[in-house]
Amino acid sequence: MNDVPGDAPARCPACGRPYASVSAHSGSLMVNLLDNERYQRVCFEPTSQDGDPCVYFYHHTHEQAALSEGTETATTG
Repeated sequence: MNDVPGDAPARCPACGRPYASVSAHSGSLMVNLLDNERYQRVCFEPTSQDGDPCVYFYHHTHEQAALSEGTETATTG
């Protein structure tokens, strides 16, 4: 199952950055971002929907996941 949760926060709870989209997954899944033109990073948050376990995926574009010049941490904003 893959759907957009209505209770998603404004910023990613894993990294604190803005994100382009969020989806909820309650079944089997696979993640592969090699050479992905749209997203650079996906953060994961284990949670539940209606009492059933699921994982929220927070999809970050290349700009949203960009590192600050001279640092190894993501920029804020």
